[in-house]
Amino acid sequence: MTHPLGKVAVLFGGSSAERDVSLMSGRAVLEALRGEGVDAHPFDPAERDLHALKDEGFARAFIILHGRGGEDGTVQGALELMGIPYTGSGVMASALSMDKWRTKMVWQSAGLPTPRYAILDASSDWAAVVADLGLPIFVKPAHEGSSMGATKVTSADQLPAAWALAARYDSLVLAEEFVEGQELTGPFLADTALPLVRIVAPDGNYDYQHKYFTDDTQYFCPAGLPDALEAQMRELVLQSARVLGCRGWGRADLILRPDGSFTLLEMNTAPGMTSHSLVPMSARAAGLAFGPLCVRILEEARLG
Repeated sequence: MTHPLGKVAVLFGGSSAERDVSLMSGRAVLEALRGEGVDAHPFDPAERDLHALKDEGFARAFIILHGRGGEDGTVQGALELMGIPYTGSGVMASALSMDKWRTKMVWQSAGLPTPRYAILDASSDWAAVVADLGLPIFVKPAHEGSSMGATKVTSADQLPAAWALAARYDSLVLAEEFVEGQELTGPFLADTALPLVRIVAPDGNYDYQHKYFTDDTQYFCPAGLPDALEAQMRELVLQSARVLGCRGWGRADLILRPDGSFTLLEMNTAPGMTSHSLVPMSARAAGLAFGPLCVRILEEARLG
């Protein structure tokens, strides 16, 4: 019997700096969908022409590409033109969410909380940046995910090297004030905010290595927050997605300050789906196992 979701392409790999993470996520999703009886096939856009999706009769695409060329609206636009429904956010919301600077501008204009920031370039006045934002400062490329090229700077003389590292990944580099507090992430699925996950990394350093390759980082879901506070933060997750135009599924990262206030860091429109990933962990806490979660995400595939 043919599965009602039809022939599905799982798009993973790609050519961004996050290829390795995408390969891990994609294999997990592919196996999970097949385990649920879905006619799912691997498709790596770095190795095959996207037009093959149309030629080979794929009914929909599960996008689990991370970073540029997969999470930034380009693949979404190609699928739109081919008339193939796809998971996650559309062209505009994908492009906006991939750009940390413009994401922050949209959130600020909508009155949503996000840390103060500055744009850096080779001629930046480093002392003025420190005077404005204080220390420590996070320096990061505006268009990379998975903490690629990011540095936590604790003195002004570290800023030039941090900018140079981030600039290797991106011509647009962001300096962001460091917000002390608990790191949390809030996944959403369709119109529902899933349980928050609290992240406790060694020395507070939730970097690329600690995200994907070590077991030193601790994750708590349920997050252990008072119900009313968790409800407020989950509502902010949904607001943050709505103003960017996000849909389907995604994950907003937040910081909870000691005084009980909280702020948005960034939006992920194609989050990781690896063994260390946070969306599956949150979904499990809500009673949704990995296989059914992948099917639900796929059911939300849309055009336009």
